Amino acid sequence: MRSSVYKPLRAIPEAMHTHLLARFINHMLRGQSLVQRLEELDGKLIGLHVSDARITFVFLIEHGYLVPASDQAADVTITGDMQGFWLLASQKEDPDTLFFQRELSIEGETETGVHIKNILDALDYDVDAHIDDVLFRPLADPVKQVIGRVRRMRTEHNRRLQHH
Repeated sequence: MRSSVYKPLRAIPEAMHTHLLARFINHMLRGQSLVQRLEELDGKLIGLHVSDARITFVFLIEHGYLVPASDQAADVTITGDMQGFWLLASQKEDPDTLFFQRELSIEGETETGVHIKNILDALDYDVDAHIDDVLFRPLADPVKQVIGRVRRMRTEHNRRLQHH
């Protein structure tokens, strides 16, 4: 993607980007077992450098959640372009492949970097656990049922496409 696409993003201070991304990620972490794995990194500063956007996010890991820390130097920085981070976040590509193909790279404290990579390798997002944590019980079950129906419909649709 061309860097001119990101010019409007660069007009917004990195601290604001970092704050918004931390809020989003922390929301998505609700109900996830990943929080316990992140607690093992308490006190570590993790950087994400999106090279094509020329934006760096730095977070302090605190009690398994991300706290914006854009004014500090990261202990470990993961670097890649927006596409690489999207593939990682959407789980369309596994972390090992992204690192091996140099879509993403990691620099800094070796032990912390290895720990982060191991967490990414074991990443398995549990949508039902997230819904249970975010919604009240009377709403959670119907929402999960709708999501289950949509998944089944999508699977059936993909199956039909493969047979034609």
